[in-house]
Amino acid sequence: MKKSYLYIITLILFATAAGFIVANKKSKTVSFYPLLERKNVIAQTADPITIGWEKVKKNFDDLMKMIGTNPDDSSSRIALSTLYIQEARITGNYIYYDQAAMKYVNEVLEKNPLNFQALSFKSLLYLSQHHFADGLAFAEKAKQINPYNAFVYGLLVDGNVEMGNYKAAVEYADKMVSIRPDIRSYSRISYLREIYGDYPGAIEAMKMAIEAAPPGEETTEWTRVQLGRLYENKGDLKNAAMHYSIALENRPYYAYALAGLARISVADKDFQKAINYYSAADSVVIDYSFNDELIDVYLLAGQKNKADSLSSIVINGMNKDSKNGKDNENIGHYADRELAYAYLKINNYDKALEHAIAEYNRRPDNIDVNETVAWVYYKLGKYNKALPYLEVALQTNSRNPTLLCRAGLIYAKTGNAMKAKAIIPTLQKA
Repeated sequence: MKKSYLYIITLILFATAAGFIVANKKSKTVSFYPLLERKNVIAQTADPITIGWEKVKKNFDDLMKMIGTNPDDSSSRIALSTLYIQEARITGNYIYYDQAAMKYVNEVLEKNPLNFQALSFKSLLYLSQHHFADGLAFAEKAKQINPYNAFVYGLLVDGNVEMGNYKAAVEYADKMVSIRPDIRSYSRISYLREIYGDYPGAIEAMKMAIEAAPPGEETTEWTRVQLGRLYENKGDLKNAAMHYSIALENRPYYAYALAGLARISVADKDFQKAINYYSAADSVVIDYSFNDELIDVYLLAGQKNKADSLSSIVINGMNKDSKNGKDNENIGHYADRELAYAYLKINNYDKALEHAIAEYNRRPDNIDVNETVAWVYYKLGKYNKALPYLEVALQTNSRNPTLLCRAGLIYAKTGNAMKAKAIIPTLQKA
């Protein structure tokens, strides 16, 4: 997807960068998105996915030259969007790079509204920014153009899962794997099996996904971390730690493997080790989940001041990203579910409920969203209000241990002693 072109335009762009990086006050769109310097560790990473930082910069410069000299060059715009999307995944800076990619995707669609790659990328970008309904809609448009492409069925799986259309997600996953049985289709089958409470089947599919791709690539090690998380949810911490360690060996400094080992350290009550792992992960990529989990560790370690300080940073950061997205017509980031949990950590239950309901209004059939609303009502002491949301959250027979624990507590508080007791053996089998 990436191409090599002449270098000379780089000098022109560099000299006139200040003139390109301007915002239209009315539309709030940016005319030019330069690459942002990577952090030291990932700048040194070189593999088939990241290519190598110097080569990425060279490709970027060459693509900008082609786009600047040929306004009708759609292929270079698609290639540049691909580069931005990969940089988002590598660095975690989805807010910036998703907006950058969307700009060029939209330019392609303005000239050709039926461009399959552009429609697929627009779906992917909307899903990345949690605009799940929009992402699903554009995936459906792409499918109408090319109903034999496995990638678009992956988007349809993701969109339907997030919108709570689980039956449709299963059907699309079956179609996807029939077209292309690979790491992407197997991993989605694994996730759906997990949603339906089939942990052995989920683990089997995730192993197949890992075996279908070369070790060390980002997608492979991401998948290996998901396998570790499945073992972790089952309570098999030994196997979980093994897979996190393998991922870290195959891909040094891999942030999500570091976070996995941090959770293992929490289970071992080695809080300082967990703090070190989370801090290391946070130093590599941008991902609020690392700091969100680190807050819990600080609280467990009795470091409330650090927990409170980090909570403010996380909440302010997510609110800022959300506002920046709303001010930009290209794309906006929804983070209400994440903000609901962040506000729970500082006991601001009213704000937590506000964000939980905002997310629920967008996707009322999603089991995770219903779990969030139920838990916020539980924390507010409104147990009967929590119950209907909990029932929806349990409808797929998920055996996620956090969900089952919360279900037991809510059932107990609403006088459903038998259901609360029934959760305990279910939890032990999870």
